[in-house]
Amino acid sequence: MEATDRFYPMKPDFRDAFARDRDRVIHCSLFRRLEYKTQVFLNSTGDYFRTRLTHSLEVSQIARSIARHLGLNETLAEVIALSHDLGHTPFGHAGGDELDRVLKKHGFVNGFEHNFQSFRAVTRLEKRYPDFDGLNLTFATLEGILKHSYPYQKPFFSAAIARDFSLDSHPSFEAMIVDNADEIAYISHDIDDGVKCGLIELADLEESELVSEVMATVCSDGTAPEGNIFHYRFVAALINTLVYSFLEGSDRTQISTDRVMCAALPANQKVPLGFGDSMERKIKILKKILFTKLYRHEQVNRKMFFGRQCIAALFEDFMNEKNLLPREYQEKITQGQKHHRVVADYIAGMSDRYAISLYQELHIG
Repeated sequence: MEATDRFYPMKPDFRDAFARDRDRVIHCSLFRRLEYKTQVFLNSTGDYFRTRLTHSLEVSQIARSIARHLGLNETLAEVIALSHDLGHTPFGHAGGDELDRVLKKHGFVNGFEHNFQSFRAVTRLEKRYPDFDGLNLTFATLEGILKHSYPYQKPFFSAAIARDFSLDSHPSFEAMIVDNADEIAYISHDIDDGVKCGLIELADLEESELVSEVMATVCSDGTAPEGNIFHYRFVAALINTLVYSFLEGSDRTQISTDRVMCAALPANQKVPLGFGDSMERKIKILKKILFTKLYRHEQVNRKMFFGRQCIAALFEDFMNEKNLLPREYQEKITQGQKHHRVVADYIAGMSDRYAISLYQELHIG
């Protein structure tokens, strides 16, 4: 298939193919629900903190900037970025891990994987057209959603997916840019949110060489090393440092911009996009520090513990009594869809606050 092909042919309009994809994603219901889905801090914690929606917008901004600078397709990078978290459950990665656990407990060996759920969302779960399920996005966008993070092969992928999306090769350069933009965004903004809510201080992260270097850069620009202004300038400088490092580490002579989907490199072959070895090492160290000092902070753990209990309880409720499900989901089961898959789709599509409200209704009254 070509990059702009769709599974269901459509008449062209005033937009190019990837702009049309982007507009469909922005107007779909699952995209709107990202506003009330956890990034790290529960949506109820405060209005300041990132959600899956703001995170997706920030990934999109970084990916567009990198793609434009490298002469790649900016709109394709944008739509992949906006779509990449559509399959996330409520309560962030903790919710996804719990849904994976309970699915496997019920014998569904494939479990739950949010990238594949994002793909399912835009190919099956969204209902916008009378003649087919999904949003009918272009092949390049679908491939980017399915394969924007490595490894691409998953044991539960069907033969049709393996055939159509060449799982033994890298996706487009734009998809690989989104994967790195995602990392840049969440490292920078998780630090921002963690400092803002008082769980960590920048001084707690100074054992990271990367953090120390960025702090020194901000100080050298004349910003006093305390207060909100320093905090804000640090986050901006960290993003700039990571983006510049990515651009410098990418081999432009090996990046073809003639046509989308021109990468087609074997999945075991090194790609010409990425950070240099030194920066990769610094990022890995910083992520380990964040894991210990922020992601495993007791206040975060308590919220995520509640989220896992909420997911587990709702799953059992809907498995034991399908009449608790909305009618459209009951009909799916009646029509032969697997009960646990229908329940998982329903829970994965919930916002944090809806899942909490439903849990309280069923278990507290």
